Amino acid sequence: MMKKFKALMIDKKEGTQQLYHLEIGENELMDGDTLVKIDYSTINYKDALAITGKRSIIKKWPMIPGVDFSGTIEKTTNKNFEIGEKVILNGCGVGEKHFGGFSEKARINADWLIKKPKKISLLEAMSIGSAGLTSMLCIMEIEKVLRPNDGKILVTGASGGVGSIAVMILSKMGYYVVACTGKKEERFLKNLGASEIIDRNYFRENNKLLNHQEFKGVIDVVGSKTLANIISKTYYGGVVVACGLAQGVDLPTNMMPFIIRAITLKGVESIYVDKKIKEDAWERISKYIDKDKLKLQTSVINFSEIETYSKKLINSKITGRVVVDNKN
Repeated sequence: MMKKFKALMIDKKEGTQQLYHLEIGENELMDGDTLVKIDYSTINYKDALAITGKRSIIKKWPMIPGVDFSGTIEKTTNKNFEIGEKVILNGCGVGEKHFGGFSEKARINADWLIKKPKKISLLEAMSIGSAGLTSMLCIMEIEKVLRPNDGKILVTGASGGVGSIAVMILSKMGYYVVACTGKKEERFLKNLGASEIIDRNYFRENNKLLNHQEFKGVIDVVGSKTLANIISKTYYGGVVVACGLAQGVDLPTNMMPFIIRAITLKGVESIYVDKKIKEDAWERISKYIDKDKLKLQTSVINFSEIETYSKKLINSKITGRVVVDNKN
């Protein structure tokens, strides 16, 4: 008899979302050319939205959520991978329309996998996760335009997954980082390398088309009015990289910063980005990440705690990263 394994399943019945902890067999997984034994997954903001039902993330029902995982290949017919190889998966619709990382096993398309960089462990890979991947993709956009001595780089949501890793890596690369947060986390952010910390309320109100210039570059996870106000405070020739919409999907701005100050607004996402770019980003992360700091900002939880920590994340009760030990 085939041994069963645990999985977290979301289903919707009569318009009501329901969450189940259950045991399934390999024959109940979705199609794919590769079977991965999952060691670790992580709770991203998108996962928390899916599990709590706060936003329509799931595209196919029922669904095993979890947009990230790291693990070991058990079976594969793909010539580019071998049994026993350590791999990472980020995005590619996994956890939304294909069974994801909140399970002990996943059958997927090997083209979605990234070979784990040698310098990091499977646990560290999930401490980084899609949040860290997104951070590095944003940093790569900043680098195209700005050098470390060019001016201040603002990072919003600095206590969260994307923001905290962006602060850590940017500071290690020599940039002057201004961390913006709504939490009382000054010591945490200073330890990550922030040179300056400002409260998110600083960007709450703005009645001007153009404000005084403060930031040469920006990584923003908030969107809406906050992003609009940040744009108005960005230097001539600066670049604003948007990768989140925690405050909302609207952007009540005007054309003045773009025409008068030649500001660039660049969007970044990590789900469907080209695989080669993903591979490059992961190698760069493994080079720049501070493992000691990463460990300090990471909470490792058991599989049974996913729902509890998803609710905490939605309610801004989490600082740093949450890794799920799928084995426990």
